Amino acid sequence: MNVQATRDPPDMAAARRPGRRARRQGRFFQRQADAPARRAGAFGEERGTMKSALLRLKESQGSMSATERAVSDYLLSHQGEAMELSIHQLAERTFASPSTIIRMCQRIGFAGYKEFRQAVTCEVAVRRFSHADQSPREISPSDTMEDIVEKVTHKNILSLEDSKNLLDAETLNACVELLQNARTVLLFGLGASLYAARDAYLKFLRLNKPCVINDDWPSQLLQAKNSSPQDVAIVVSFSGETAEVIQSMRALRENGTPIIAITRCVPSPVAELAHYRLYTTDGAATLHDGTMSSRISQLNVFDVLYTAFVTAGLRYHVEPFPSAREAGTA
Repeated sequence: MNVQATRDPPDMAAARRPGRRARRQGRFFQRQADAPARRAGAFGEERGTMKSALLRLKESQGSMSATERAVSDYLLSHQGEAMELSIHQLAERTFASPSTIIRMCQRIGFAGYKEFRQAVTCEVAVRRFSHADQSPREISPSDTMEDIVEKVTHKNILSLEDSKNLLDAETLNACVELLQNARTVLLFGLGASLYAARDAYLKFLRLNKPCVINDDWPSQLLQAKNSSPQDVAIVVSFSGETAEVIQSMRALRENGTPIIAITRCVPSPVAELAHYRLYTTDGAATLHDGTMSSRISQLNVFDVLYTAFVTAGLRYHVEPFPSAREAGTA
């Protein structure tokens, strides 16, 4: 049988080229934007890099000085224009010194302003090729039920998108390897974070992976003090500053237990004590939504970690599924 190759008409081929070119350019810009974050560690020596320079800048504002916050506010509100400025021009616009700008860039994991500007320039280019609506939609008293459904869903989608940009594949691989080799998975969390930890407990229970969780802090502290280097601890803390969680982490450190922290991407005691960090978004909780965005972000991180663990070690999940279904947990 003779097969004759067909070609698109010239007008159709021409129409397709811009779309393909845009996708290629978008992928190129994304690789360039990710490069500095892959090279630079975030908030310490342990693993836990983050991809989005602008998101890093936004999430770290709470720990910045007043001058650094003024610079970051200007950068976030004039993203395209600011990246055309030299460090001295930016300092003049924001009434700051070049050393303050460099210190701000180093605070979020970059070597200096030049590397930060390169990452933001590429990130802005990537977003230009994306048509997604990234603007927040705040709840107002005049909203209809349809408006509430739309706005809450939209905010949760943005939270998940931001969480995706904060996850580092290399760190996830290291965490999965820890889980595979660990004797027992120890889960820690208080308040709203405890619910995310308990969801993870039920997931690992289905896989017949030894897992421990306690609802009260005294029991969690004993759990930490009885840990060993053969275990792995997963600590969930949105603020990264809960005193009880920090005390448990210090006990884990004393015992040489590897620690994975699921926390927001700002410098904090929890981030400093962890060996590996899986970052969630700040979520900026309001009176209307409480901690909905942060909780969804935490659950998403656990879902990603769980799925990666199952994919990497099929031996854990082949047999337990039938019995889990019978027990009504599947």
